Amino acid sequence: MSMPILIKTYRTVTSVLEPAVIGLLYWRQRQGREDRTRLGERRGYPSRQRPKGHLIWVHGASIGETLSLLPVVERLTQRGLSVVVTSGTRTSAALIARRLPPGAVHQFVPVDVPRYIRRFLDHWRPDLALVAESEIWPNTVFALDERHIPLVMVNGRMSDRSFQRWQKLPRIIGTLLERFALCLAQTSDDAVRLARLGAPRVLVSGNLKFDSPPPPADPRVVAHLSGLIAGRPVWLAASTHPGEENAIIAVHRALAQRHPHLLTIIAPRHPHRGPEVAALAERAGLRASQRSNGIHPDRATDVYVADTVGEMGLFFRLSPIVLMGGTLAPIGGHNPIEPAKLGAAILHGPHVHSATEIYEAIGKARGALMVKDSASLARAVSELLGNAALTRDMARAAADAVQALGGAVDRTMQSIEPFIVQAKLGARR
Repeated sequence: MSMPILIKTYRTVTSVLEPAVIGLLYWRQRQGREDRTRLGERRGYPSRQRPKGHLIWVHGASIGETLSLLPVVERLTQRGLSVVVTSGTRTSAALIARRLPPGAVHQFVPVDVPRYIRRFLDHWRPDLALVAESEIWPNTVFALDERHIPLVMVNGRMSDRSFQRWQKLPRIIGTLLERFALCLAQTSDDAVRLARLGAPRVLVSGNLKFDSPPPPADPRVVAHLSGLIAGRPVWLAASTHPGEENAIIAVHRALAQRHPHLLTIIAPRHPHRGPEVAALAERAGLRASQRSNGIHPDRATDVYVADTVGEMGLFFRLSPIVLMGGTLAPIGGHNPIEPAKLGAAILHGPHVHSATEIYEAIGKARGALMVKDSASLARAVSELLGNAALTRDMARAAADAVQALGGAVDRTMQSIEPFIVQAKLGARR
């Protein structure tokens, strides 16, 4: 398929506007959204030496996508391959750097500008590129194709909303997808949509997030905080967004008399919002403290704001009840796999279109309960706080449901095995 005029225009415009991209990166750095010390990586300048031998490039946009790729990265390094893992957010970089296995390094993904992509590929010279979910950047796709580097979509997603949008630009998406050597879809629906848009080879491998290990936590810190909150009723609202915290704070106020010494933990999706969340609680007449300030919850703490990076494993272990954020606000829902694996009963709002399969599976197993608003949330939290047996049953059901949906890592590795063999037999170094 020849290159559509819109893609040619995109490639030209991104080259011509490179100075504006540099300005944008510096503006984002001033906003705290880019790492000043590693800004060069966003322009394709490496900050690490390329290891000798065969190397695989693995990319996930942000935290969720990148963490879901960790088991694949571990399998690749166990095969003796080096891996460069890229992502685009500071939060994902901070988290992934602590969890990468030996043989893997992290870099920020270069912006999709032709010269930046060439610079990145000239240095790292990958034998294979794996991109998670729906990361389809035209200049990157064409640069890999021009160098005959196989490109594979793993944990592929194509929502109905994205499918409808892409159907209006069939030549563009078809031209891009035909350059993927393989698309490994999460579900049969994703596979059908990718195929209808022009992907030449599509397989269903399942969702890698079901195989991701639960987030770690220092046992000493878990024991210390568990001791501080011992005997108190506790629940956690994880990955919350603006608009949701008000409802959560209202629930705390509604339940505080019925459940004396109630502790509500709020972990905002974006930790930099910690002061904002704490201020909301204070304005509601509650005493709040922030984890980022090094303060531990004491008996007078009503709301504990978990506004640090890389500690969700700690808070999931502290709370037997977890409300998943992004579900009360129309965000689409963050996946509940991690708290399910760590023994929590799951609550969620009606907006779960970004993780429908997961919520349906856990809900069908009666490991999750949907709430519509702060009033129904208050009723659900109150019932679970007052019924330990029900909470344990829900937690067990959620964990079993997640375990039953595993196996995607094995299927993914089997599917990319021919590309790994080809890479090892190739002359590229």
